[in-house]
This record gives sequence, C-alpha cells and structure tokens, in this order.
Amino acid sequence: MTDLDRQRLSPSIRDYLKAIWSVAGTSIASTKEVSERLSIAPASVTSMFARLRDMGLVEYKRYKGASLTGEGRIETLRLIRRHRLIETFLLERLGYPWQEVHEAAQKLEHGLFDEGFAERLAEHLGHPERDPYGAPIPAAYGFPVFEGDLPLSEVEVGGRVLISRVRDEDGRVLDYLAERGITLGKHLAVKEARVVDGVVIVEDEEGHRHPLGWPVSASIFVRDSSEGND
Repeated sequence: MTDLDRQRLSPSIRDYLKAIWSVAGTSIASTKEVSERLSIAPASVTSMFARLRDMGLVEYKRYKGASLTGEGRIETLRLIRRHRLIETFLLERLGYPWQEVHEAAQKLEHGLFDEGFAERLAEHLGHPERDPYGAPIPAAYGFPVFEGDLPLSEVEVGGRVLISRVRDEDGRVLDYLAERGITLGKHLAVKEARVVDGVVIVEDEEGHRHPLGWPVSASIFVRDSSEGND
C-alpha cells in the first residue's frame, strides 16, 4: 500500500481495522464483536467488512466474520504505533491528564497522514516501548507484541498482582481508576471475588480496599507479583 493509499483510508476504516485487531488479533472478529466495540449497527459492520475485503485488508466470510490479511495487519500495526506514540507525547511532553490522552490522541491521529511523522515522534520520545496505559508500542515494520498478563477479573482470591496495563477506551473507567490511584505499577491483593455480581475487592499497598465491578476489573490487566515473580 502506497503513502497515497494510506492517506485515502478514512477515519472510519482506520477505526474498523483497530477494532478488528483489538477484539481478535490474528483470529476472526465476528460482526457482533466489532459492532459492540464501535457501537455501530451490525448491518453497517457487515457492509464495511465487505468493503475492507475488496480493499485487500481483510478476509471476510459471511456469518463468520473478518480477519486481517497480511497487508491489513501491517497497516493496523502502523495505526496502533502512531496512536500510542501520540498518547505518550501528550502525556509526557504536553502534560495531558492520564485519563484524557486516549481520546485526545484519537482525534489528533485522524489528521496526521505523513508516513514519517510516527518515526520522528518516536525519535523525539526516545523510542518508548509502551504507551501511558502500559500497552506495547509496535516496532516500525515489526511484529505485534502479545502480552502474558490477564484481566484482574480472572485472578483468584488470595492472588497478589501488579498492574501491567489498562484498557484505554472508556474514559469513565480511567477517571474512576485515577481518582483511586489504581494505576500502572500498583500492587494489589485480591481479597474477594463475588460470583453473584462480578465484584472483585482488592487491597492496595496502603491498605485501602476497593470494590471493582466487572467492567472495571476486566479493564485492568495484571501479572503475578507474589514472592519470586516480581
């Protein structure tokens, strides 16, 4: 795909590519999953899947879903790299609040088509490896990075964990976490996990307990921080 072709990718197409990657990675993303991710009617998703197939960016099978082609994966990782670099710049250089940089970056990236922009930004930032939410920044023309962490909602009672990354799509969740100091690098102990309502109660390093509903606990990714695993 040429630079001119990339410039012609509409903001909507870019959002779809990132949504497919977010819900499925290299696997198949169903119409329902992408519809829920983007809050768009399933019929519209189906139409876009067909359009992306015609552009050579996805393989699409009706009633099954879409998966990124090799070219689609390359373009999607370019978009993710640029987005996460912009987030890092907004936080580290412009002082944007942690919970606001995702939305701000989302608005900015749609107007930036210069292929060299991301690499200039990466050099300016010292080639960071992760964005402000702990997500890995794909290397230029590189392969995706898959994490070995898991959602806090899946940690068993008694588990001691370290927050490694946080989903950045819901500003309300980010506000909630920021207000309580539940951010990257924070150690938590899982004290209770209620089956009836999905609430997970955690205790932080200062001894404060926080009840977290499923939408929040599922947005926090952690790794084991028990003795010998830090």
